Amino acid sequence: MKKIIITGCNGQLGRAMNKELEGSEYELVNTDVAELDITNLDDVIAFVEKEKPYAIVNCAAYTAVDACEVNVDLAYRINAIGPRNLAIAAEKFGAKLVHVSTDYVFGGDGDRPYTEFDEPAPKSMYGTTKLAGEEFVKRFSKHYFIVRTAWLYGEGKNFLRTMLRLSESHDEITVVDDQLGSPTSAAELARAIVWLLPTESYGTYHGTCEGFCSWADFTEAIFRKTGKSTKVVRVSTAQYMEAHPESAARPAYSVLDNYMLRLTGGYTFADWESALDEYLKEYIG
Repeated sequence: MKKIIITGCNGQLGRAMNKELEGSEYELVNTDVAELDITNLDDVIAFVEKEKPYAIVNCAAYTAVDACEVNVDLAYRINAIGPRNLAIAAEKFGAKLVHVSTDYVFGGDGDRPYTEFDEPAPKSMYGTTKLAGEEFVKRFSKHYFIVRTAWLYGEGKNFLRTMLRLSESHDEITVVDDQLGSPTSAAELARAIVWLLPTESYGTYHGTCEGFCSWADFTEAIFRKTGKSTKVVRVSTAQYMEAHPESAARPAYSVLDNYMLRLTGGYTFADWESALDEYLKEYIG
């Protein structure tokens, strides 16, 4: 069987990849920081040489956006040096590399969905370090898929579950209504990655559910579909930042257009509401 190394296997996407590939032609080699420190090049090379994988799917990342502003060195180690090391090892031993990136590589000042051909301009340290990781992957690996996603939720801690938890003890919740993006289920992203894996259509892709909404819209949809009566109080980003001045800058408009997936094979994600329905049916009941 072809081996696939999955880094960050305990995260939302890592778990979704395991579920999607269960019973497939691939043998999964699951790793998290305890099994493989991707920031150590010697360890990565030794591990990849031992396993001789067909592909590496990098789901590991330092995604704490606000913490990245403070822990800059750690953010660069995990989000930039880690992908560099995986790219070097993948190239050395002939493995494909799937590297998952983010909408935060864009500034969010536009008013149309970003395609893969738009110029990145991150505003946060999280976006800056993730973009550095992309550049390393492109520099050191020939057989790579960079897949940018956004507003990800799956099995684990995420915005959706936080809203549901807060609804249990709050009659109303304040949510930003002027940041727009595409809520994306980890299951949908995993399916797209599995679709890409056997191809040689290397390059950079956007991978988000179709359609877009604000965080407030998303929250209202979550409450409506789960029968919650909690009221969503809409506020602007400026109002939120005034109350939380320590927060990192977020893109106001980070809708991604899955243009390359359409160009190279006509692959289409589910729309965000349908994906949300599937998720709630499986995990929330």
